[in-house]
Amino acid sequence: MTDVDCCVVGAGFAGLTAALRLKQAGCSVALLDARDRVGGRTFTEVLDDGTWIDRGGAWIGPGQDRIKALMSEFGVAEYKEYVDGDAMMVIDGKQHRYSGTMPWAMSPWAIANLGAGLLEVELMCRSIPFDAPWEAKKAIDWDRISLGEWINRHLRSRQAREMFDMAFAGIYTSAASEVSLLWALHQMGSGGGPVFVISNKGGAQDARVCGGMGAIYGPMAAELGAALHLSQPVRLITYDDCGVTVHADDMAVRARQVIVAVPLAIASQIAYQPMLPVDRAFLHQRMPSGAVIKISVVYDTAFWRADGLSGQSAAPGSPATLTIDACTDTGVPGIMCVIAEGPVARRLGLLDADQRRAVVIGELIDRFGAKAATPMSYHEQNWTVDRYSGGGMISHAPPGVLTQFGPALRAPCGRIHWAGSESSAVMCGWIDGAVRSGERAAAEVLAAASVAAA
Repeated sequence: MTDVDCCVVGAGFAGLTAALRLKQAGCSVALLDARDRVGGRTFTEVLDDGTWIDRGGAWIGPGQDRIKALMSEFGVAEYKEYVDGDAMMVIDGKQHRYSGTMPWAMSPWAIANLGAGLLEVELMCRSIPFDAPWEAKKAIDWDRISLGEWINRHLRSRQAREMFDMAFAGIYTSAASEVSLLWALHQMGSGGGPVFVISNKGGAQDARVCGGMGAIYGPMAAELGAALHLSQPVRLITYDDCGVTVHADDMAVRARQVIVAVPLAIASQIAYQPMLPVDRAFLHQRMPSGAVIKISVVYDTAFWRADGLSGQSAAPGSPATLTIDACTDTGVPGIMCVIAEGPVARRLGLLDADQRRAVVIGELIDRFGAKAATPMSYHEQNWTVDRYSGGGMISHAPPGVLTQFGPALRAPCGRIHWAGSESSAVMCGWIDGAVRSGERAAAEVLAAASVAAA
């Protein structure tokens, strides 16, 4: 049995950050992860020719200061997302090229309706306290209904509803009817509001990391060295007045404190003895993830750029719901990222691999022409069935959950501390939020150690 000051469960950005900050503070640490790799819901693959692709989270934006601090710490640069050229929107089966944020090919009524909806959501987001969204003045009313119900009530244009649903429900990789309006407002507001969420330049997709996310998490793992233990799924955490014992398949760790830094759906698969406080245990049962498939299609060149297109396209309901230019900082080879989310991703997942590829390539041909028919390689990551992610990019709260169980998101349960992007008051759901949550949990452990030593 390994004895340490703190055991961290989960080697995504939340767990890596927590373990790293504790080690830098002089604590002994053990970091366990069920996978045979670090990175969690980020995953950088390096191809044979040295080209890298991000199979999971990839983008950074303004205000995401903590992930950028890690980049500075390890000497990792960023580069801007390619936004030159027109974006494309497929509306009622017809392709429309446009520049800027708004697809002006929509009907004037739809544009006005969409703009009014964005403004209303922006104002609602501003009224929510970051640290305690369940204390917002209208929290109970907003948590009583789903995002989908709000969309149907307030957006009378069908085109505007479809756009809004795709742009915002897609974040939660679930149907809008599954997601609490309060949760959506909290999550969007934590990052700066709805315009930030959907924007490239100046928004959540403003830039990418040179070398991919692995250029950050790789050096973090290297600095942790022998403290990192992979292929060690944690099955049981027991705790008492003196400490905690973390039981994995091939090892057990005795520690003064533990940080659990895995998605809530995965945290629910760990047994806790004694049982967790009821609100925390119920929270694990009530915050699921959704369905998302991320595909990287590699071409010899980014031919869409030469055609005056940015690579960004959207088609509500399509198997290739969103596309975005995912080229590296060199621009060569051409990499097109395709994302399918929510119900669309579930349907796409029912096809076999060859059928999925044919459907996705067919969508790219329709939008970008015959050159899209002959990729050099095709790389698919179905996070929906990833055993240790539990589904999509972030967990979400269905109606009624946040006002009932939200206070349990961050509160330690004795010697058990919680990290993960969903628990961050700022940049909730982004990689930056995961980093912030890891730093918060590490600070809690250090504070507890300081109290114990006093």
